[in-house]
Amino acid sequence: MLLGLALGYLLVGGSVRSSAELAPQPRRPLPTKLAAPAPSANPVTPVAVKLPEAAPPSEPAPAPSAAVAAPCPSDMLLVSGDYCTNVEHTCKRWLDDDLLPYARCAEYEPPARCVGKRQALRFCIDRREYTPSGEALPKNYASFNIASKVCGQLGKRVCTESEWNFACEGPDMLPYPYGWTRKDVCNQDRLDLYEPNPNRQVLKDHRKPSGELADCKSPFGAYDMTGNMDEPVLREAQRYAIPFRNGLKGGWWMAGRNRCRPATTAHDDNYKDIQIGIRCCRETT
Repeated sequence: MLLGLALGYLLVGGSVRSSAELAPQPRRPLPTKLAAPAPSANPVTPVAVKLPEAAPPSEPAPAPSAAVAAPCPSDMLLVSGDYCTNVEHTCKRWLDDDLLPYARCAEYEPPARCVGKRQALRFCIDRREYTPSGEALPKNYASFNIASKVCGQLGKRVCTESEWNFACEGPDMLPYPYGWTRKDVCNQDRLDLYEPNPNRQVLKDHRKPSGELADCKSPFGAYDMTGNMDEPVLREAQRYAIPFRNGLKGGWWMAGRNRCRPATTAHDDNYKDIQIGIRCCRETT
């Protein structure tokens, strides 16, 4: 009896269970849907993560600017090239006795001959004779000293004789700024020079606006380099020979040589008169 009871019960984990409880139990089916987890007592706040933006497409480097700073101000011209210090011209036909100091040549034989040295020049020169603001005619009653002061106030300087020559004649060393033959294109060769005055000679004022005569232009584009006004320059060889440093270039409205190379050198640096004007030069930028 006791042995039968013992075989009917087993001692498991300190508790007595029937053999029926130890028999294999049928498996319960798994739930088809998991239950949502219970909310946490300390919920974690989601943090927005910002992804790095895609880099914008690279832009091509800007092309270098085609604009280049001009070497000269707008009222000036660039003069650049090889200048000859001494030139020979051959006159084919004279208008005056060729022995006269101011004899005019009607036509020269090209080409000119360089019998001096070549030197490189590069500078700026006024396109027109200096005309004060608000006035129609170029300044007159100038002198070398007055021209030096005016040009200095404009940030410029008086031209040297070599610079003036080269700006007038160009690379071909022309005798006249407009060519080999004397032409009636500049304000020159006037014979009615004096006002009626029984006591003394008084010159008539025959100035014209600089640039009015469009054909009176040098190869570099400078107007009125012969005729209209005499223009003071600094003679390099006389740089320190005060007060005779100057030369007067180009001639005025009288019937004179009115060529690129000749210069009047008889006056001192203070000499001024109705027919003397101003043209300035400066270095290039």
